[in-house]
Amino acid sequence: MKQLGQGWNWRDLKVGDNFVTYGRTLFEADLLAFVTLCGFSEELFTNKEYIAAHAPMRGGHPVPGALVFSMAEGLVIPATLQGSGLAFLSMGFDIKGPSYVGDTIRVEIEVGEIRATSKDPSRALVRTVNTVKNQKGETVLVYTPLRLMQGR
Repeated sequence: MKQLGQGWNWRDLKVGDNFVTYGRTLFEADLLAFVTLCGFSEELFTNKEYIAAHAPMRGGHPVPGALVFSMAEGLVIPATLQGSGLAFLSMGFDIKGPSYVGDTIRVEIEVGEIRATSKDPSRALVRTVNTVKNQKGETVLVYTPLRLMQGR
């Protein structure tokens, strides 16, 4: 029987492949849960009066870039790495713009590098460029994870 939801096999990928995830709206409940869980008690995320008077950006209730990254990974992992991802090794991380409660994000994924490992050629190091965009098509975050993935 074939397993549904299985992640990528690195041998089926090639540099330059492009994919896009489904969207995910950032809700007020997501912000509250994240801030509580991680201890992000900064007034920029917890105090609407402070936000209205002092936030450097205008446009709503801002969410931490760490939450946007976490939500992006939540979109990427089940669709690409379930059962085939072995390790998250490193990444570049660049916040390009603010995100707010009510924004809907998607992740555009481009395969940037694939290298079979020398110790076990059934495994490979795979780097992607993950561009997180909001509902307006604005890039809000770019990150470049390097992952160890298994083959067949």
